[in-house]
Amino acid sequence: MTALSPHGAAESHAIGLDAATALAATLKAMADPLRLRMLSAVATSVSGEVTVGELATLTDVSQPTVSHHLKVLRDVGLLSADRRGTSVWYRVEPAYRGAVSTLLDRFAPAAVDAGRTRQPAGLTNVEPALDRLAASLAERFPGTPPGECARVVRESYAALVRRGGEATYLVPLTEHFARQRIVDAEKARALELGAAGEHLPQVLFVCVANAGRSQLAAALMRHHAGDRVVVRSAGSAPAAAVHAGVRALLEELGDGTSADQVDDVTRFYPKPLTDDAVRAADVVVTMGCGDVCPVLPGTRYEDWAVGDPALASPAGVAAIRDDLDQRVRTLLADLVPEAA
Repeated sequence: MTALSPHGAAESHAIGLDAATALAATLKAMADPLRLRMLSAVATSVSGEVTVGELATLTDVSQPTVSHHLKVLRDVGLLSADRRGTSVWYRVEPAYRGAVSTLLDRFAPAAVDAGRTRQPAGLTNVEPALDRLAASLAERFPGTPPGECARVVRESYAALVRRGGEATYLVPLTEHFARQRIVDAEKARALELGAAGEHLPQVLFVCVANAGRSQLAAALMRHHAGDRVVVRSAGSAPAAAVHAGVRALLEELGDGTSADQVDDVTRFYPKPLTDDAVRAADVVVTMGCGDVCPVLPGTRYEDWAVGDPALASPAGVAAIRDDLDQRVRTLLADLVPEAA
């Protein structure tokens, strides 16, 4: 028998050229930080699929850029997608699920298996707290199944972890966000069934970071409308915290009676945009967030060209507040004429 040369021995163990070429194309498609984050978000989703709107919250790039990165992952076969209603859902192709999980677990320990929640530094053993929170919400909202409450709690927690920021108040923030989502989902279901009856008008303010314009507009609406309007705000790519200059204005608009630091934190925090918030809204006001927000029939949409407080001087922030105040008053007078 003829012994293999060193070159032949190496070639006998090396991956084939065709396989190497295909693998290189796949690895090249993943060789981008945003694409890896998108892939990990899809792979670790509890349901195994994520909407394009949720993926857009991972970054502050434009919607066309998000779509481009998703197309790259689809072109190599890593992701597949389909449109259901107003949303496009992405999932990892079955043939790649095991490989993707292995890759993420080995090279990105922060990405975990589906059904597990990544925990930020300083917050350990959070599962019991989330279980208690889900049980409490199930008691308060008997119309929502306990399993659905548990899903919303964990999805809300994971979404708030992804946006970063201070970990200390993550559980109270999760409770606030999850409760809001359940209320919106129940209203959306009632509207679809035609069983909502008379209800207060609901307004959703949306910007990119939910750290400036949308927060300020929501606070102004609450200030002027009181309990005559249900107000929500959200961001297509929520920041870790509200802009400092805007927070001072928000505190001026608040009632100033709370001495509870946790309550202060949960009043103003950037939140991800959800489909249920859009479905439950009678009016959706967008400010600089492009076409990320789903467009639903029967919902009124307005796009306000308002400056970004993050880029403005103190005088500029005050001017933005005055602009928003006038717009909010006009909208309120239309929604609740007796408020004019």
